Amino acid sequence: MSTPTLDLTRTALGIELGSTRIKAVLTDPSGTVLATGGHDWENSLVDGIWTYSLDGIITGIQAAYAALAADLRTTHAIELATTGAIGVSAMMHGYVALDADGNLLTRFRTWRNTMTASSSRTLSQRFGLNIPQRWTVSHLHHAVTGHEAHVPSIDRVTTLAGYVHWRLTGRHVLGVGEASGVFPIGPDNRSFDTTMLEAFDDLIAAEPAVTWSLRDVLPDVALAGQEAGTLTAEGAALLDPTGVLHPGVPLCPPEGDAGTGMVATNAVRPRTGNVSAGTSAFAMIVLEEPLRTLIEEIDLVATPSGAPVAMAHANTCTSDLNAWVEVFSQFAQVIGAPVERGALFDILLGAAAEGSMDEAGVMSYNFLSGDALVGLSEGRPLTVRRPEARFSLAGLMRSHLFALFAAMAHGVRILRGATNVRIDSMHAHGGIFTTPGIPQRTLAAAFDTPVSVAATASEGGAWGMALLAGYRLWSQGRSLEDYLDEAVFAGAQEVTIEATPEEVAEYARYLDRFVGGLPLQRTAVEVC
Repeated sequence: MSTPTLDLTRTALGIELGSTRIKAVLTDPSGTVLATGGHDWENSLVDGIWTYSLDGIITGIQAAYAALAADLRTTHAIELATTGAIGVSAMMHGYVALDADGNLLTRFRTWRNTMTASSSRTLSQRFGLNIPQRWTVSHLHHAVTGHEAHVPSIDRVTTLAGYVHWRLTGRHVLGVGEASGVFPIGPDNRSFDTTMLEAFDDLIAAEPAVTWSLRDVLPDVALAGQEAGTLTAEGAALLDPTGVLHPGVPLCPPEGDAGTGMVATNAVRPRTGNVSAGTSAFAMIVLEEPLRTLIEEIDLVATPSGAPVAMAHANTCTSDLNAWVEVFSQFAQVIGAPVERGALFDILLGAAAEGSMDEAGVMSYNFLSGDALVGLSEGRPLTVRRPEARFSLAGLMRSHLFALFAAMAHGVRILRGATNVRIDSMHAHGGIFTTPGIPQRTLAAAFDTPVSVAATASEGGAWGMALLAGYRLWSQGRSLEDYLDEAVFAGAQEVTIEATPEEVAEYARYLDRFVGGLPLQRTAVEVC
């Protein structure tokens, strides 16, 4: 019996430009993955700015798409000539400035940059809300007040996801979740705050280089499921230079990795939360009502459907751990006993399950860059130990595992101390959770909340973006929350872990020591 031909119009394509990997996922209406593709890349520090090149952005997207098309050809014997809908997401925040012809005016500035501290403080005080250094408006204010040469030529400012979406459709638009990391969303939960837009214009009115108003240069805002353009001929050629892909495919509003993480973990209802753990780590907690309070460590953002969210964002998570694993991998190669990388993670993180941080006598700091969440303008990865402590593999790896979530846990601790925010459940995703058990249990201890990891946890944001593209097609009038519950996650398999009181207390003591030792980081920055 022949296999039925796949109906490509009943598929959805999600593409996410993450910090270390660009991934593409094709799904069916139930969210089942049909094909995947990926491309590894890394940011560069150029003239003090964390960035990716324009060529790297375009060739990376093309490579991920080509890998997906090849996977589909192998598994389903069909060419990817069309799809039902496409969605693009990328690392949230940052700064892309374009002139009237769509040319980049300055290097793309990623979320990792921390040169905007003064602008962040000024805008936070003016608006009465935390405006983090990562946000697009902080970068824009920094460029204006720093009298950067490109400011008079600004026609549009957007994010990486917004830029790629514009290249594919010709539309300058962002999903409300992504837009909420550009500029504060207003009380209607679906557009930029008009009072704050006017306040920004007043703030920079004396700058002679500014001939535009902020609203004129910001993208439009759209909710999940709304129309956001179609794939143009130029966009199809950019995505697939071979010419197989046809134009005319609808696109859903582009989102950031925070929004796709919420969707990928089905954490979009009030009192649910999720953690995305990768190069950075962030906890997203959906609120029962908007929190219009200035808490310096907390971002106030939105779900892709516009619900208010409190976000604790740490600039660094797994990068330093990855570097240590690479050292152990090199050692295994040298002694003639190479170990596959996934298995090596399982071995090393498994060792971290032994003992306790009270006994380990080791403290690791994983900061590769600055992090406003803990008041660092720069970072230096650092491991220190007490001289009398017995140095062991278990203690070393436990110190690195606990550090993954420390800055983020510090932010959540501050949020809980300043508000009555309630968290009924947390869901986690990211590659670190492909190692079962110990990373999830550590996160549960850090948050003192049960943490669930679904079987799809390692699919990540590209899968979440494909779900949003699918919602554009198959919502049938349902809310995003109901659509995910009924069409995607009904019967989904997941594992939930609740930390013991002893584990929660251990992590709390560790976190006190971690925060207390932050002056070591500042000294390391000064001397190294």
